[in-house]
Parts: sequence; structure tokens; C-alpha cells
Amino acid sequence: QVHLVESGGGLVQAGGSLRLSCAASGRTFSTYGMGWFRQAPGKEREFVATINWTGGTTYYSDSVKGRFTISRDNAKNTVYLQMNSLKPEDTAVYSCAARTATVTSRRDREYDYWGQGTQVTVSS
Repeated sequence: QVHLVESGGGLVQAGGSLRLSCAASGRTFSTYGMGWFRQAPGKEREFVATINWTGGTTYYSDSVKGRFTISRDNAKNTVYLQMNSLKPEDTAVYSCAARTATVTSRRDREYDYWGQGTQVTVSS
């Protein structure tokens, strides 16, 4: 069992930055692939970014590539999402997720554990 807790969300103006954190429990965190997803009101959950167990492989959705960076610190059992150049379209609840496989995944169905989510609101 893995428990994930996100933090760092909030209200920011367009063009600003936020850094989300996801703290994980579990001794095997370092072997989990991790991902960030988001869901805006009235829309389906959307893939944002994923990172493999070592941090050596990352993938991003086209909508955030070049603006967002996913990273992890296995010693701290934490994964991060640095969000720069934020746009109003980025407004959503952001959730981190863990999968018991080591590799990346863009599909939410392939994740086993989810955090509660943190709200990110970007004003124009």
C-alpha cells in the first residue's frame, strides 16, 4: 500500500510558477513509476507528466512540454512538478499517482495509487 499526499497548489496569475510536491509512503517508492494528472471541471482526467523509477526517463503531454518539469527525490520519497509559464488553461485539480511497475506510463489506468489532489488556479 502506498499513500500519496500532494501539496503546493494555489492561486497564481498567468505567467507565474508553482511547484507541486507529492510525498509518498512505502519502502518501495524508489521502484515505482510516477505520474501527474489533472482534471478540470467538466473534463476528463488528463495526463500531464510521468517519470520512471530512476528519474532517467520522463514524458510530458504536448500541452505542458517545455513549461513543466517532473522530477523525483527517492531519498525523500517525493516527486515534484515544477510548473512555469502557467496559463489559465492549466487550471485543474492536479493529482500524483504511483504504479507498481518501474517504467513510465501516460495512461491513468496503469496507476495503482492516487493522492487526493491539489487545486491549481491560474487567473488571467
